[in-house]
Amino acid sequence: MPQVNKQAIAAAFGRAAQSYSRHDVLQRQSADGLRALVAETAFTSVLDAGCGPGSNSLFWRRGGSVVTAMDLSALMLDEARRNQAADRYLQADIEAIPLADAQFSLVWSHLAVQWCASLPRALAELYRVAKPGGRVAFTTLLNGSLPELKQAWRAVDTQPHANRFLTGQQVTDTLSGWQYRSAIQTITLQFDDALSAMQSLKGIGATHLHAGRADKPLTRGQLQTLAQAWPQQEGQFPLSYQLFHGIIERD
Repeated sequence: MPQVNKQAIAAAFGRAAQSYSRHDVLQRQSADGLRALVAETAFTSVLDAGCGPGSNSLFWRRGGSVVTAMDLSALMLDEARRNQAADRYLQADIEAIPLADAQFSLVWSHLAVQWCASLPRALAELYRVAKPGGRVAFTTLLNGSLPELKQAWRAVDTQPHANRFLTGQQVTDTLSGWQYRSAIQTITLQFDDALSAMQSLKGIGATHLHAGRADKPLTRGQLQTLAQAWPQQEGQFPLSYQLFHGIIERD
């Protein structure tokens, strides 16, 4: 796997901090799926690891939890503060959480661990800061995500335009030895055109490629080629995501 540049990831999400909530349809639907798997809404203390602008932090805080919102991006944390989403804010990396062991009854990490260099290390850190009897709830993208985007770009060039995600089996293997339950969810969003579909990724900051990307913008001809190659559904341009929801019970 290419080297993970955490500063570049934080910068990409920081640029999207103020636009995020206008493009977070996937995040809201996926968070509903993870909460359904948690099956409870009452936790005394919650860590939202990879909080973004704080919509999930705010959900748990409104439910009576004392919430710590944590993100790699300082600008995302600024947005979470502006939204009064949490009781405490912490700029930190999920793979090296600067907190003592066993602090939270729920450690929530929604659509963040796919940006980590090592899923085992990330989950071990999330597990470490959960209290005995508590839970770790996480969602990550799987390798079946964004097939329409990948197909369309193949008509334009041979460069990668989406990160490679783990398979469901690889995530399950990582969970071996822990008491857990899981579910896989597929979400397909519909857009009026290919550009809108791609702008939805930019709007949430999910544009960083671990392998790097060319700085050249799309030409009009390339955009037309890409749009023609995009697999359409009744005149709409779909963008599909495959998600792995996992709940780990802390011993």
